Amino acid sequence: MAAAMTLYRSTIGKKAIMAVTGVILYGFVIVHMIGNLKIFEGPKGFNEYSHFLRVVGEPALPAGTILWLIRIVLTLALILHVNAAIQLTRIDSAGRPVAYKKVKRKQASFASLTLRWGGAAIFFFVIYHLMHFTIGTVHPQFIEGEPYHNVVSGFQLQPLMAGVYLLAVAALGTHLYHGVWSATQTLGLNNRRNDKLFRGLAVLSGIGLFVGFAAIPVVVLLGIIK
Repeated sequence: MAAAMTLYRSTIGKKAIMAVTGVILYGFVIVHMIGNLKIFEGPKGFNEYSHFLRVVGEPALPAGTILWLIRIVLTLALILHVNAAIQLTRIDSAGRPVAYKKVKRKQASFASLTLRWGGAAIFFFVIYHLMHFTIGTVHPQFIEGEPYHNVVSGFQLQPLMAGVYLLAVAALGTHLYHGVWSATQTLGLNNRRNDKLFRGLAVLSGIGLFVGFAAIPVVVLLGIIK
């Protein structure tokens, strides 16, 4: 137990927590995107998929049990991920209390330089996203149990929200590009031989997830889905 706490308090331990929780959240994002794309099947297919998420596990388990277990795991992963990020930022700041006169950023990518601010923006967007499409408190025509209607009407009635959504998924794609590559380094999977492979996968990951999520508000605004 003492060894575990010592590791947790160390920079390496915090980076490991960020990497592991990042993998969990990354897996969820992929599954969530695939589920969202079922909207192209129309109201019936999308609504049935949403209903399936609520009853999966029946009759062995009460309805909603699996869904709530997933929510709990994701919430814990998010808390640990954000907490580790904040602590690492403080450690980094404490390590150089005097600001550099000239900052050399040749080795730093745009993604790495904006990783923390992008992560904060994504965090607050997730809260709004839940209020918009899951809880419905900021949706002018929210109907419980009608996810297809809620998504389509939400973007149709609030084009500005669609723009914010696109900016958010762009931030997500950028965040995941750097996060995926960093996680492979932290977990010891990356080396000189396969660095280009993992960096390429990180690029494809960021672009693919952006395209997958961005497609929905775009086709709604274009009237392809209505």
